[in-house]
Amino acid sequence: MYRFLLTPRWWGINLFVVLAIPFCVFMGTWQLGRFEDRVQSHEQAEKQPDPSTRAAKPLDELLPVDKVTSGRPAVATGAYAEQFLVPGRKLDDRQGFYVLNMLRTDSGKALPVVRGWLPGSATGARVPAAPEGEVTVTGDLQASENSRSDGVNARGGLPGGQVGMISAATLVNLVPYDVYDAWVTLPEAEAGGTGGAMKPVPAAAPEGSGLDLKAFQNLGYTGEWFVFAGFVLFMWFRLVRREAEALRDIELGLVPEDPAAAPEAPEAPAPEDPASPDRDAAGTPVR
Repeated sequence: MYRFLLTPRWWGINLFVVLAIPFCVFMGTWQLGRFEDRVQSHEQAEKQPDPSTRAAKPLDELLPVDKVTSGRPAVATGAYAEQFLVPGRKLDDRQGFYVLNMLRTDSGKALPVVRGWLPGSATGARVPAAPEGEVTVTGDLQASENSRSDGVNARGGLPGGQVGMISAATLVNLVPYDVYDAWVTLPEAEAGGTGGAMKPVPAAAPEGSGLDLKAFQNLGYTGEWFVFAGFVLFMWFRLVRREAEALRDIELGLVPEDPAAAPEAPEAPAPEDPASPDRDAAGTPVR
C-alpha cells in the first residue's frame, strides 16, 4: 500500500523532509547553545568582583578591551585637547549629554575620556572647561560603541562639536591624530574647577555578558526551530495517511480509479412543448 512512497513525486517530498528536519534541529541546537553561553557568561560575571574595585593598571596593559578588562580602572597621562558633546544620553531617567574630551598621550594617540554628564540639550549648552596642562586620569575602561549600543545616534546630521557614537572609527575622522579603540569614563567628578557640576557616568557591562533581550530572543528562536521541525514531520505523516487512504478506497471500489471512466447518468427526456405544431390547443397529438 505504501509503494507510492517510491514514486518520483514522493521522492521529492521525502528528500525535503530528510533535509529540513536535521537542519531545523541543528539551528535550534545552535540557538540554544547561544542562550546557554549568555547564561554562563552572566553567571561568571556575577561571581567575579566588580571590575571597578580592582587595582588600576596602565591603559596599554588592558588593551584590547574584552569581557575581562571592560570596566577595569585604567590610568593614562596626557593633556586634554578637542572637546565633543554626545547628545541623547540618559542618566537617572533624565535626558542629557556626555562631555567627551580627547586626552593626548605621550604615545601620540588620544584616549576619549567622558568627563561627566549634564542634563538638557547639548545644543548651545555651557560646558565646564577641561583642566589645563598635563593630567593623569583614572577611569573605567569601556569598549568602543557600535550601532547596537544604548543611546547611540548612528543617523548622523549632528551639529558641529557633537558626535553620536563614542568610537575610534568615528572620532578618527574628526581629529588629526590616532585614537585608541577604547574610552574611559571618570568614576568621580573632577576635583577642583568647574568639573564638579557634572555627574559621573557609570561604566556599562560588556556586551553579551548579561541576560538581556538578545539572550531571550535566542531562547525563542530555539523553540521556533524545534516547532518547525515537528510541523514538517506532522505534515509528512498527514500527506502519507491521506495518500494511503485514497489508494485503499480505490482498491475497495469506493472511488473509481479513473474518474473519466465512471459511467455517466442517463439524461432525462426533455418535456414536450404543448404548443408544438404536432399538437392541438389542448395538447392532444394531431395525426
